[in-house]
Amino acid sequence: MDIDLITNILYATIRTGTPLILIALGEMVCEKSGVLNLGQEGMLLVGAVIGFIAATVTGNLFIAVWFAIFAGMLMALLFGFLAISLASNQVATGLALTIFGTGLSAFLGSNYVGIGLDGMQPLAIPLLSDLPVIGKVLFQHDPLVYVALTLFALVFWLFKYSRLGLKIRAVGENPEAANAIGINVQLLRYAAVLFGGAMTGLAGAYLSLAYTPMWSEGMSAGRGWIALALVVFASWKAERILLGAYLFGFASILHLVLQGTRFEVPPNIMAMLPYVATIVVLVWLSSDAVKTRLSAPKSIGRPYRPMS
Repeated sequence: MDIDLITNILYATIRTGTPLILIALGEMVCEKSGVLNLGQEGMLLVGAVIGFIAATVTGNLFIAVWFAIFAGMLMALLFGFLAISLASNQVATGLALTIFGTGLSAFLGSNYVGIGLDGMQPLAIPLLSDLPVIGKVLFQHDPLVYVALTLFALVFWLFKYSRLGLKIRAVGENPEAANAIGINVQLLRYAAVLFGGAMTGLAGAYLSLAYTPMWSEGMSAGRGWIALALVVFASWKAERILLGAYLFGFASILHLVLQGTRFEVPPNIMAMLPYVATIVVLVWLSSDAVKTRLSAPKSIGRPYRPMS
C-alpha cells in the first residue's frame, strides 16, 4: 500500500466522519440535558433536501447551509413542543419525527432528484496544505469540515470548563434539584434540543452540498441512527465521539479500498462492514450495564413536569 493511497484513505475518513461528528455532538448535548431525540434520521434528511433546494434556487451555498440549519431547528422545535411542553413519550415522539422527516424529505425533493450541483470546493490552507501527507489529510477540506472541528472544540470546552455545561448536566441528572436552585429546566432543554436540530441540519447540508452534491431519497443511509449509537459508544464524551466518528468513517472507506484489491468478498457484504462494527460495539458496551448506567444522564428520556 503506497503513501498516496494511505493519504487518500485518511482524507476520505475525515470527510466521511464529519456528518457523524455533527449529529452526535448535537445529540450528546440534547441527551446531557435529559432529552432523548430519536428523530435524527428524519431531521438529517429534511436538512439535506432543504439545503439542496435552497442551493438550486438561490445558487448560493452559504445561504443554503443556513436554510438547512433552520430546517433542522424547525424539526427539533416540533419535537421539543411535543416532548418537553406536552411531556409526551420521547422515544415514540422521536420515532414519529424520523418517519415524518423521511416522508417529508421524499415529497419535497421529488422534483430535484438527478439535478446536478457544483458543491463546496476544498479550502486549501496556505503553506499547511503543501505539507506531505498531513497537508492533504488535514488542510485541504471544504469549509464545513473545519466548522465541524470547531464545533467539536466548543462542545468539549462547554462541558469541560463552562458554567453553562454544568447547568446542562445538572438538568440531565436531576431536573427537580436543578429547578430548586433556580435553573429554568424547560428553557435549557429547549435550547439543547434546538442546538441538536441545528447540528443535524448542518450535517444534512454537508451531505447534499459537500460530500455528495446531489439529492436522492434516503441519502442519509442510516447515519442518523449510527450517530445515536455513537453517543452511547462514546459514553457521552465529546472526544470519544470524534474518535468513534472517524473509526466509522474508516470502516466505511475500507470496504471500498478492499473491493479494489484481490480480496474476493461480495461488495454487498463489504458494505455491511461499518454497520456490523457498530452492532458489535453496542453489544460489547451493553455487556457492562453498570458502566453504561453510570455514564448516562440519570433523567434521560424522562419527561419533566414543572410544579405549577
